[in-house]
Amino acid sequence: MPRRLADGYDPIAIVLHWLIATLILGLLVLGFVMTRQSIDPALQFALFQWHKSFGMLALLLAALRLIHSLTAVRVKPVEGLGALERRLAHAMHSLLLTLAVVVPVAGWMIASVSPLEIPTFAFNLVVVPHLPVPKSEASEAWWTTVHAVLAYSTLALVFLHSAAALYHHYARHDDVLTRMLGSRHRTVKTSIEEPGP
Repeated sequence: MPRRLADGYDPIAIVLHWLIATLILGLLVLGFVMTRQSIDPALQFALFQWHKSFGMLALLLAALRLIHSLTAVRVKPVEGLGALERRLAHAMHSLLLTLAVVVPVAGWMIASVSPLEIPTFAFNLVVVPHLPVPKSEASEAWWTTVHAVLAYSTLALVFLHSAAALYHHYARHDDVLTRMLGSRHRTVKTSIEEPGP
């Protein structure tokens, strides 16, 4: 059944969007710091555990955001966008949401395939079980590379996404940015969404 169209994002989508964005940037910074060779081993272990804890939280929130995006009222494209721009915007949104799920899963795989079998203490409250996969140093190295490549690719896309939002706000003066800030009045339309390509 086609979903109704809304002029802007609902509070759940807005909160999840900014929480996930904040977690992604924080995890990237933490990941860079904790892999420095000069860092104290005890501090490094603690930072790894915090990185894994917040990574699991990011995975949970990204999964919720994915479910919400598939079930909530769909947001109308901004007026004035061409067909190509709409497709690119949709592709960027889908890719970022996919990476928000895949990057933490790749991190989970690192811990799961590592022969060291170091437990993940999520916020020092619960132990996150490892995924049921074979363990080897080669697999750990491979997933570490995958995790890093995907993480830095996500960072590049986040910067591109942010630049596009600022361009729309300051150059085109539309509501691409403001509706994700929840600062404009939104009403749900009764029109039926046209089938996508």
